[in-house]
Amino acid sequence: MRGTGTLMSFDLAQTPTLHAVTTSDERLLTDDLQQRAAEAIAQAEQQPEAAEAAEGHRAATERLQRLQTAERALSQHAKESRELTTGISRGTVEGIIEAAAAGKKLEFRKVDELVKLDHQERCVNRAIQHLVECLIPMARIAGLRTESRAMMATARAVERIAQERAERVLGQLREAVAEEVLLPVDMSQGVAGALLAHASMLKRTAIQTSERADQLEADFMTRRRAAGE
Repeated sequence: MRGTGTLMSFDLAQTPTLHAVTTSDERLLTDDLQQRAAEAIAQAEQQPEAAEAAEGHRAATERLQRLQTAERALSQHAKESRELTTGISRGTVEGIIEAAAAGKKLEFRKVDELVKLDHQERCVNRAIQHLVECLIPMARIAGLRTESRAMMATARAVERIAQERAERVLGQLREAVAEEVLLPVDMSQGVAGALLAHASMLKRTAIQTSERADQLEADFMTRRRAAGE
């Protein structure tokens, strides 16, 4: 039950360490902590720095998806173009042979169409190659880097909120501290601790994501140098 304390009898001589909780029900206590932490994390994600970084990641992800869509569409077009070219080429060759055998004038209008299709197919293949070898890898690297930045920005925002919560709690305890002189407080077991743990997880994942981007970029540059680009 949020906002209420649990009152109980105790013998201070036997129980010098006390834990004040909102409820004695462990399940409800855990659910309440998780809900409060989730609300604080959602608040952190709306902070300007975190929101801007998340928008950058969203834009990078959308660009990668558009490039992958273009590659699939061009690959399908190239497949259909090859099938069409094969059919026209076979028919043209057979028509030339039949015309020559019958002593008729040879018609090469289909050959011009084949040349045009071949040129189009070459352009499409070059576009696919550029997508696969350059644009998509670069977009994937950019996506990882923006994802890492977004997680780091959110982690910093979560840490700020955890710090603010801790300072607010300690402020509320000043009267009790004045009464008892010293009151140890373990913030790691509460909402602030859960937020710090979440921020730490975000930072670890962000570092791993950045390292993966570094490796992909190194591999990309190695391939470019090998290709003489």
